[in-house]
Amino acid sequence: MIRSSLHEMWVLSMKATLTALTVAATMFASSASAADPADLQTLEDTGNCYTPSAADPPNCDLSGANLTNANLAGADLAGAVLFVADLTGANLCVANLDYVSRESVNLKGVI
Repeated sequence: MIRSSLHEMWVLSMKATLTALTVAATMFASSASAADPADLQTLEDTGNCYTPSAADPPNCDLSGANLTNANLAGADLAGAVLFVADLTGANLCVANLDYVSRESVNLKGVI
């Protein structure tokens, strides 16, 4: 009887813990993967992620960006942050990817 009660309390405790962890992970994931709209516009307008006059290219934040099938051939993405970005099927031929942060990037079918 006591063993059964302890087991039920443990199960309830685990459910509460897992629920809290799921909510926290969801909140973190939604806030951590938002591409900078200005950086996306610069990439779209110029095909590059930096201002040529800058001595060092700043980090272009493309976190979570949907760049599926994007033609980025020859693009200068040096220093870009691509955390959780989707580049499925993108053309990255001759693109400069020096110092790119590419954790959790979907590169399936990239050329």
